[in-house]
Amino acid sequence: MCRFVESIQLKNGQFKRLEWHQARLEKALAEFYPNVPVFDLSEMLLQSSYPVVGLFKCRVVFDSEIRKIEFVPYQCREIRSLKLVETDIESRKYKFEDRTEFNTAFEQRGACDDILLVKNGFLTDTSYCNIALYDGTNWFTPHIPLLYGVNRAQLLAECKLIEKDVKTAELMNFQSVCLFNALIEFGDLKLEISSICP
Repeated sequence: MCRFVESIQLKNGQFKRLEWHQARLEKALAEFYPNVPVFDLSEMLLQSSYPVVGLFKCRVVFDSEIRKIEFVPYQCREIRSLKLVETDIESRKYKFEDRTEFNTAFEQRGACDDILLVKNGFLTDTSYCNIALYDGTNWFTPHIPLLYGVNRAQLLAECKLIEKDVKTAELMNFQSVCLFNALIEFGDLKLEISSICP
């Protein structure tokens, strides 16, 4: 049985991007548990006992039903360098609970703080974040990431990002890279391209 995770930002009692998390949850249920009634994330979370002050990761684990809801205080770890790491991790439209492949890739970071995964010569994601690259005018995000994040989905819908296949050899055409996910807002974590190590 496959188990999935939605990591939802809870800031001062407000859940962020719930409709995007709900949409991704429904895709997972439709593919893996098509005969199960869809549950409403918003309804279940608002009925839970959740903190109302501070920034938390709300971690929801589910399969055919919600198995666990937990609230963990969140602080973004410092990332100043990325190591390019080749991978064959399958691109996923939802978050599986099992992160073994990502953890194995992360162990190859060497002296860097995180990894920038490369699949078939194209940039994808870091170990926990989607990426966007800035060329001085526009922000581009990989057309096929390893994980279709909810923040990424919203930014694309708002036309703040442009999908584009980017090869590692094209990195020097860009000025900076932005890392973001459901807990890290776009623009909060930016690195110069020179901080990416081969």
